[in-house]
Amino acid sequence: MKQFPKDFIWGVAASSYQIEGAADVGGRGESIWDRFSHTPGKTFNGETGDVACDHYHLYENDVKLMAELGVKSYRFSIAWPRILPRGRGRVNEAGLDFYDRLVDKLIEAGIDPLATLYHWDLPQALDDEGGWLNRETADHFAHYTDVVSKRLGDRIKMWGTINEPICVAMLGYFTGMHAPGHQDETMQEMNTALHHLLLGHGKAVRVLRQNVPDAKVGAMINIYPIYPATEAEEDKAAAERFYMYHNHWFTAAMYTGEYPAEGLRLFGRATPDIQDGDMDIISTPTDYIGLNYYSRLIAAYDPEANKPLQVKIVKEPDVEYTAMDWEVFPDGLHDVLTRIYKEYKPKEIIIAENGCAVNDVVNEDGKVIDPQRVSYIKRHIHAMQKTMQEGVPVKGYYVWSLMDNFEWSYGFSKRFGIIYVDYETQKRIPKESYYTYQKIVKNNAIN
Repeated sequence: MKQFPKDFIWGVAASSYQIEGAADVGGRGESIWDRFSHTPGKTFNGETGDVACDHYHLYENDVKLMAELGVKSYRFSIAWPRILPRGRGRVNEAGLDFYDRLVDKLIEAGIDPLATLYHWDLPQALDDEGGWLNRETADHFAHYTDVVSKRLGDRIKMWGTINEPICVAMLGYFTGMHAPGHQDETMQEMNTALHHLLLGHGKAVRVLRQNVPDAKVGAMINIYPIYPATEAEEDKAAAERFYMYHNHWFTAAMYTGEYPAEGLRLFGRATPDIQDGDMDIISTPTDYIGLNYYSRLIAAYDPEANKPLQVKIVKEPDVEYTAMDWEVFPDGLHDVLTRIYKEYKPKEIIIAENGCAVNDVVNEDGKVIDPQRVSYIKRHIHAMQKTMQEGVPVKGYYVWSLMDNFEWSYGFSKRFGIIYVDYETQKRIPKESYYTYQKIVKNNAIN
């Protein structure tokens, strides 16, 4: 067995809209995902997060399952519209009370909370005013951070600001696949939203520094190692352009206070409006970077693809894919961790999400056997450990996800959990992967 450091953090992750349910309970306001999922044709079978896993009511049982799993930390997100139903103004005390109870129950079970402030459920009232296209949303996010951290900062000592800004902007303001469902081929909306998301991140870091000075603060970025489809120079250049925008755009802004010069040149008029002082705010120092890793991308030059990147993503034949049709490629985790550390030297890295969707079924014995997920988790932990042995400061690993949940536009058709959820009865069934991870956590080692 290969041991991990004694202080290594083993965790599981989830997000508010995907598991909480109770959409109209306790004074919660409408979010963009409530509006989007209730719009015909936007999600698989018109499914919504109205009930989801009903974690709002079943959180005590869910914490018990985490305690039995043995994890040291639970990464969850706080629902902005549960705290500020209209995104600003009146504070909903009942919403804060729910997270009070959840945090207390976690600490009682010996599980450290890691709270993500924004995992995509923007209050609909703010979207009515422009959402992330409106610069003022970054200020409202800072205010929301202030309210939450003053209430919970005495117990939560690890915070994440924004989860996967590229998904928020690209899927929400370019392809329209996610809320709020905008489609803008110029990429102007996408880049504007990205800038305001990062501005909100920086403002939130400063608020957290003031309110919870002993906390660790960072953001969660979904990363892809991007490889050229061939050795042709055009494909290599296309892969680097896509890497620049999908990864470097965020890390450069946060760690150097500048967007990549090539990106600014390529986007031209579609670049965001960067005001004096913005980049200083965005690059406010953090304690760690959270990296979400699932797969790799293979890029080829395509002159017909959307300008200015002109990249198409190609798939390798005859390799393993998950139920999301994502290639299983553990070596990519090593490659991208190594590159990010070499380029930016973050103080600490946590793997904030890693997992895979499988078409799970309950067998005749009432069990869920998921060998692909077991293999996926073990191989990625091995890749992470190899990277750590080479000197990259990875301090924690969080499986995505604790339980099956509402998988955004895919509804309930994709299962990522290490705990199976019967959505009709809300029964939880730990899968084989749960027990595999339990053994890894207990031994603090992997075979």
